[in-house]
Amino acid sequence: MEENSRKVLSAPKIKFTNQRALILEIIHHGEGHLDADEVYRRARDKQPRLSLSTVYRTLRRFKELGLIEEVHFDEAHHHYEVKPLAEHHHLLCLGCGRIIEFHYPLSRYVKRNVPEARGFRVVETEIRMTGYCPGCRQDKK
Repeated sequence: MEENSRKVLSAPKIKFTNQRALILEIIHHGEGHLDADEVYRRARDKQPRLSLSTVYRTLRRFKELGLIEEVHFDEAHHHYEVKPLAEHHHLLCLGCGRIIEFHYPLSRYVKRNVPEARGFRVVETEIRMTGYCPGCRQDKK
């Protein structure tokens, strides 16, 4: 678990539990964007008595603490990722569902080039582009 996350979980008024540590560890090493069900499945392998409601409560708490971000790729699922240090965005393949992160300084571009954004304090940007990854495009040929 990342040192900053460990400090947050050890702060006064925040109960440190093995379950919380495990859930955060799973998200940190998730290699992608995990939904609550996937976090639950992975956590149950190590702590079989863990409940799905505990996972949901923990994810909500981590989001409040700024440890993770909740990302919406479709109407039905919320995905979770470690709070990124740098602005990033997502490409979502409509064929296989693969999610690819890309980095582009969008907020700086918008503030500089969009007249309506001048003087507007942008605190967060979120871009999701959908299409087909190279593998799915190749399969369609």
